[in-house]
Amino acid sequence: MKSIDYYFWINSDWACLGADRLEAIARRHHVLINYKPIDLIDVYSRTGGIPLGERSLQRRAYREAELNRWMKRLNISLNVTPRYMCPDAELASRYTIAAEKLGHSVAPLYRGILHAQWCAEQDISQADVILQVAKNIDLPANEIMNFALSDEMGDVYRAYTDDAVEHGVFGSPTYIFQGEVFWGQDRLDFLQEAIAAATV
Repeated sequence: MKSIDYYFWINSDWACLGADRLEAIARRHHVLINYKPIDLIDVYSRTGGIPLGERSLQRRAYREAELNRWMKRLNISLNVTPRYMCPDAELASRYTIAAEKLGHSVAPLYRGILHAQWCAEQDISQADVILQVAKNIDLPANEIMNFALSDEMGDVYRAYTDDAVEHGVFGSPTYIFQGEVFWGQDRLDFLQEAIAAATV
């Protein structure tokens, strides 16, 4: 079965906007999604990216304008400057990885974490916030947390980040299908076209 390697930052507002459409594309074309949370700050440091807080006022203003355009188009509401904006993403990322490795569905979990930050004004660097997201979707929250804190999950998180850089990733979300890189939720149409052409 064909698959999409999906590299994303668990803090990514753009991943939040693209999440539902990515799932719909995968269902429509019967392809798997390999969820790979990454340390985007590390990726930036190795690929020339600039963290949001260090960008010029012009770039930050344009980000907000683009978010507002896409929210209107998609009928999705986010807070473009949430109270806890882009906190340390390691625990939430490792938790998401741990859930998948334990055989649980990742999509509702990572969407719940994104919603907590961008819609519910919650600090996703805090364990209690992540645990509550998991409990809300009936996952074994504490079991996943114990695994997330293991050295093994830290190693996987770092490996995903290294793999991302090796495969040409420099931002979030990035989708790779059959070696072709698609950066940004605004490239999902191109991703769908590539999948459709490959699955005829």
